[in-house]
Amino acid sequence: MSTVTTVVRETKETQVTVELARGAGVARVDTGLKFFDHMLATFARYAGLDLTLRARGDLRHHLMEDVAITLGTAVQRVIPATAARYGERTLPMDDALVQACLDAGGRFYYRGPLKNRLYEHWMRSFCEHSRITLHLRVLRGKDSHHLTEAAFKALGLALRDAMVDSGVVFSMKGSVSLEVK
Repeated sequence: MSTVTTVVRETKETQVTVELARGAGVARVDTGLKFFDHMLATFARYAGLDLTLRARGDLRHHLMEDVAITLGTAVQRVIPATAARYGERTLPMDDALVQACLDAGGRFYYRGPLKNRLYEHWMRSFCEHSRITLHLRVLRGKDSHHLTEAAFKALGLALRDAMVDSGVVFSMKGSVSLEVK
């Protein structure tokens, strides 16, 4: 049984609560934004993360950004110290072909872009707070819905691979730990 981590973020603009554990990919998501809920549930399913997320906010931008910050922080907490660390998936979805290459080794970097600015910003904020490096490449496609959904699926699958507990630390530096308070 995986340990559940809970992260709460409350500002004047938003209220976000995330409960997350490695598991079967069961998600209960309610942000009030149907497509965003679908993307978050899709990400959790493909990453093998059990997710309960509730969020409310004043503006779509603030809501999505604070969800990325909160979920990213929770993801960082469930990555094992001896994780396989690296993951890569290329995913087709109708006209879209998107590749996600990531390193869950504790350093933030994001390179996109996605066509939708809000989802592009979500990816950057998520990577910063989960402390992952993500290179997201749109190889083909024009439909923004398909590109965004393929990106969330590819990210989830790549993260699932990276979180596999290998039993060893994949770093020439040895164990690198950062205290999160």
